[in-house]
Amino acid sequence: MVDPPTSFHMTPDEFRRHAHAAVEWVARYYERIESLPVLSTAEPGATRALLPASPPRHGEDFEDLLRDLDDVVLPGITHWQAPGFYAYFPGNSSGPSVIAEMISAGLGVQGMLWSTSPACTELETHVLDWLAEMLDLPAGFRSDSAGGGVIQDTASSATLCALLAARHRAGGDLSRLTAYASPHAHSSVEKAVRIVGMAPERLRRPAVDATYAMRPDSLSALMAEDVAAGLVPAFVVAAVGTTGTNAMDPVRPIAEAARAHGAWVHVDAAMSGTAALCPEFRGMHDGVELADSYCVNPHKWMFVNFDCDAFYVADRAALTGALSVVPEYLRNAASDSGAVIDYRDWQIPLGRRFRALKLWAVIRHYGVEGLAHHVREHVALTQRLAGWVTAHPRLEIAAPHPLNLVCLRHVDGDEATQRVIDRVNASGEAFVTHTRLDGTLVLRVCIGAQRTEARHVERLWALLTSAA
Repeated sequence: MVDPPTSFHMTPDEFRRHAHAAVEWVARYYERIESLPVLSTAEPGATRALLPASPPRHGEDFEDLLRDLDDVVLPGITHWQAPGFYAYFPGNSSGPSVIAEMISAGLGVQGMLWSTSPACTELETHVLDWLAEMLDLPAGFRSDSAGGGVIQDTASSATLCALLAARHRAGGDLSRLTAYASPHAHSSVEKAVRIVGMAPERLRRPAVDATYAMRPDSLSALMAEDVAAGLVPAFVVAAVGTTGTNAMDPVRPIAEAARAHGAWVHVDAAMSGTAALCPEFRGMHDGVELADSYCVNPHKWMFVNFDCDAFYVADRAALTGALSVVPEYLRNAASDSGAVIDYRDWQIPLGRRFRALKLWAVIRHYGVEGLAHHVREHVALTQRLAGWVTAHPRLEIAAPHPLNLVCLRHVDGDEATQRVIDRVNASGEAFVTHTRLDGTLVLRVCIGAQRTEARHVERLWALLTSAA
């Protein structure tokens, strides 16, 4: 009679063997990604229909799981890492980031406090200081000032934390506080307002100019009206690269108008901030030194896999004052000394992953110049595509294209534009998305995927012109 096993854990030798097989699977995926349809064609419920109704009673071979990645998972995947992915904003990954993510998972660190893993906290602080230098951000956002940086999961969380800090600093009656953001700002601003408990009508929408950027004079007028009505301007978002069109809100005049009323200024540069790796694109940051907070997503255009948002504040006391709760079971000598950072006080959840490891790995692998090289390549490809659109008789540019996003439409109107979108996406070779500008349907092309090269953009152009 065979004794029952006393452990079902994967042994180090088994882990070594299966991990090698998993890495090989990912490497093969990257090798064949161009042969896969970019946009998944799975029907609703198709993936679940391939799964057993109940979980396995006994453990299965890991090889079976790897086989099911091909048979069950891949048919339902839209391939964000494909060179033909031009939709939304990029959600990039890269070899060094994937490897670092695996190491982070292996370490299994819960970095809520400095004391729960000092390296987790100190590496994050240091790498975010690196990133501030790389993007030429103000000295006030560095850890050796009154401010500092923290890695959030997404820019949505950064916006929420900024609004909470703004509310804390403003004090008083929540019902009297007002917030301001362009109608083209990310939807996370509206969601943050709801979460904080502000009435939806307290989110004001200043007018935009011909480039779809916020007009500072409209912002000033709205704030003056609110003050006259007994309200308190508390929070202003300047979008450096709006989601729909990549419009650049002018940070300096917006910040000057907001500061005149004591409002917190948050700069959302989630995608476009990465372009500041290149000195020639830093004009979009003019006035950032007047902001109270700033965020950029390395998981969009800096080849760090999701999730990784770098969030900076000029006054950490306002942020921690809004978010710090210290139960007895978390007290420790290091925290009580005030000599360390406890990032749990800089975010909504208590727990936090070791995200800094993958940002560190990517920066060390590419170097500043390597990352900047790829940003420049993507911008150049975007401008080339825009030139082709401008010269085409049936397609036209719908908005300015300062960096790596082109908005275009068919001259025959919405129905023709939708036909182009549908045909491009049905090709399996590319995936594009849309927005609406002044009520008109617009096709968006964002060039920022790690593997996108000139030949892929040329193929996209062939698909666009064929559909037009």
